[in-house]
Amino acid sequence: MRTLTLSVALSLIAMIGEAAETNHEMIERARGIHQRVITVDTHVDIPPNFATPAYDLMKPGPSRQQVHLPTMIEGGLDATFIIVFVGQGPRTDAGYAKALSDAFVKFAAIHRVTSDMYPDQIELARTAEDVRRIDAAGKKIALIGIENGYPMGRDLRLLDQFYDYGARYFGLIHTGHNDLGDSSVPNRRRGEPAEEHGGLTDLGRQVVHRLNELGIMVDVSHASKQTSLDIIAESKAPVIASHSSLEGVYDHPRNMSDEELMAIKASNGVVQVVAFDTYLRAVPQAKQDAIAALWKDIGVTTISDFRTMPRDELEVYRARMAKLELEFPRAGVKDLADHIDYAVGKVGIEHVGIASDFNGGGGIEGWSDASETFNVTLELVQRGYSEEQIAKLWGGNLLRVLADVEEHAKSSDR
Repeated sequence: MRTLTLSVALSLIAMIGEAAETNHEMIERARGIHQRVITVDTHVDIPPNFATPAYDLMKPGPSRQQVHLPTMIEGGLDATFIIVFVGQGPRTDAGYAKALSDAFVKFAAIHRVTSDMYPDQIELARTAEDVRRIDAAGKKIALIGIENGYPMGRDLRLLDQFYDYGARYFGLIHTGHNDLGDSSVPNRRRGEPAEEHGGLTDLGRQVVHRLNELGIMVDVSHASKQTSLDIIAESKAPVIASHSSLEGVYDHPRNMSDEELMAIKASNGVVQVVAFDTYLRAVPQAKQDAIAALWKDIGVTTISDFRTMPRDELEVYRARMAKLELEFPRAGVKDLADHIDYAVGKVGIEHVGIASDFNGGGGIEGWSDASETFNVTLELVQRGYSEEQIAKLWGGNLLRVLADVEEHAKSSDR
C-alpha cells in the first residue's frame, strides 16, 4: 500500500513538473509570437505638454504617463496612434479658434518627437506600408489620430490640412454633441438632451465624404448608436471604432451594439477593443460612490477636467485613486480578452483589434502601461489563438483597413 502511494506521489510530481514545463513553453511560444507580429495600439492620448521636459518620450518618471519609448521597448509595443484630442467646448468662433490652436500644439509636438527629438528611435507613418517599413528598420512607429471633430469647427478645408499633418483617422464625436452628430454620452453639465440631431448631421455627412476622398479612416468611437450607424452607412470606405468595447458583454453607453458590430463588418472595417476598466465590466457600487465622492471633493465633473488640472492637484488625485484601486481592483486582461472573444465570435477574426486608451483613462490589471503589452498576447495564446490570428488582432486588421482606405482615396477625385 505504501509502495502504491509512493508510486502515485511520484507520478503526481512528474505530472506537475510536466505541466510546469508546458506552461513555460507556452510563455516562450507567446514571446516568440509577440516579437514577430506588429503590435499596433490605436489610441494613446497625450497632454498639451507632450514633447517637453514634463513629458519626454524617452524618460519615464514623475509625469506618470503610460507610454514612453523605453516602456514600448520593454513591452514589445511597436506602433501607437498618438491622439490629437481637444475636448468639446462652445460651438462659437472663439471656441473653434481655441480648439484648433490646441490641436495644432499636439500635431507640432508629435512631429517634434519624430523629426527633431528622437528620429532614430521613432518615425511617423503615413501609410500602412510605412508601418511595415519602419518596423523592419527596427524603430518604433507613431501614427496620428484625431479624437473629436470640434477643432475643425465648420470648415471642411481643415480636413485637408489635418491629412497633410499626418492624421490617418478622424473620430467625429467625443463626450457631448457637436456640429457633426450626437454623442453616446451627452454633456449633462451643459444640460444636453439625449439626442440633438437624431444622428449624423449634413455637415457630418460632408466630413465623411471628404475623409473618404483624402484617405483618412473614419472612426465611430464615442458616437451615439444612430450617429455611428449613419456614419457607417455614409462611408464608401471601411470604418473603424478606434477604442470601444462590446455592449453584448457589458451594457455601457460607450460600448458597441451588435448592430454596430455587424455594420462595421459589412464595411470591412474593424472594432478596436479597448482596455478601459469601466467599459469592460460592471464597477461595484461602492467603488462608484467612492470615485464620485473623490471627484466632487476635487471639483471634477468630466474626465476632460483632468487635462487642465494643475500638476500638484493631479498628483494628489492619483494618490487617492491608487488607494481606491487597492480596495477595488480594476478589470484585467482576462476581461479585455472576454470582449475580444465576443467580437470575434460575432463578426470574425478579421474585424477585431486592440486599443489601450492609455493616458486617457485606459489601463487595466496586467496591461497598466506599455511595458505590460506582452501580457495581452500571452492571454490570447492561452485562449488558443494562433499566431496568424494574433497578428490580425494586434495590427494586421487595422493595417488592412488603412490600406483599403488609401486605395479608395486613390480612386477618388480629390
